[in-house]
Amino acid sequence: MKTPTITAAALLTTVTAGHCEQLIVNSYGGPYEAIIMERIIKPFEDKTGISVVYDPVGSSSQDYAKIKATNGRPGFDVVVMTASQSLDGCRDGLLEKFTPATVPNLEKLSPAINKIAGECGAVHELQYMSLLWRTDKLKAAPSSWAALFDSELKGKVILPTFQNIMAANLMQVLSVQNGGDLLNNVDPGFKAMAQLAKQSVGFEQSSAVMETYVKDGQVWAMPFWNGRAQLLVDTGMPVDYIKPVEGTIPLIATLNVPVGTQNKEAAMKFVNFFLEKSSQEAWVTGYKVGSARSDIDVPDAVRAKQITTEEDLDKLLLPDLSIMAAKLPEWGDRWEREVVHAAN
Repeated sequence: MKTPTITAAALLTTVTAGHCEQLIVNSYGGPYEAIIMERIIKPFEDKTGISVVYDPVGSSSQDYAKIKATNGRPGFDVVVMTASQSLDGCRDGLLEKFTPATVPNLEKLSPAINKIAGECGAVHELQYMSLLWRTDKLKAAPSSWAALFDSELKGKVILPTFQNIMAANLMQVLSVQNGGDLLNNVDPGFKAMAQLAKQSVGFEQSSAVMETYVKDGQVWAMPFWNGRAQLLVDTGMPVDYIKPVEGTIPLIATLNVPVGTQNKEAAMKFVNFFLEKSSQEAWVTGYKVGSARSDIDVPDAVRAKQITTEEDLDKLLLPDLSIMAAKLPEWGDRWEREVVHAAN
């Protein structure tokens, strides 16, 4: 969640116009802000001489709502969102399209991942839905999503509500595991989720709230984005996480440029810089996420947990997000009828 702070517009009033080229970058606050300043923004400023104003205001959905409300002139030049917003923005004509001419490093990214984000999204990081568990509670480390159904986890699992995209993603993964697919034959996924609901202590929308159940020991296992899972590991909590053997679905984060930006050339330079091999290596090791560049060099300990190789990318389950978006309302109704009802 982005932390509300002083607005970019207010920050601009403190800078004398015309002294240097300037760029407003909107992204997350908290630990993310410190890491992006150190690993990306400061090196970019040093290399290009372009001054960056950092604007940690709003969530991805709030940012896109602002872009839409201002017809592509939200007051920032580059924004971090997700592949879903990138597709929406391209469809609505509110985001700039990237090409190898404007962002040469696009050609270094996985074509399959690039395709999912569309022409308006430059994929700068990948997370994935992991299986998180308490290492002091389970008798053995799990390797499969099937571990969530084990009898020892009865009443020790927490599930996301359907408002959290992890819910749909977990249903899709279980659909594939049980003979269905990601989009058109998801009956096996809903059947499995109804069964899993009987294992759960309930549903929570917020990842931050789900996390509290693991921290206090009420929950021993759950689906969780691996970036947040790694933060828990780093605090010294008795937890670990895996990419289950059946595969998983990634959370694709993108850099985007609104069509109304006044600093388009500088914005494209920033996007291209973030996708540089050295920048991706710095970001992956600093923020502990994955990359759509398979040529990066990172420590083995990082590589073991993150998506960093062509083999890792090939194992991902990649639903068409445009088709998925059209199906979500129907799936949401089924979730309430079949999954939530089964838990009661």
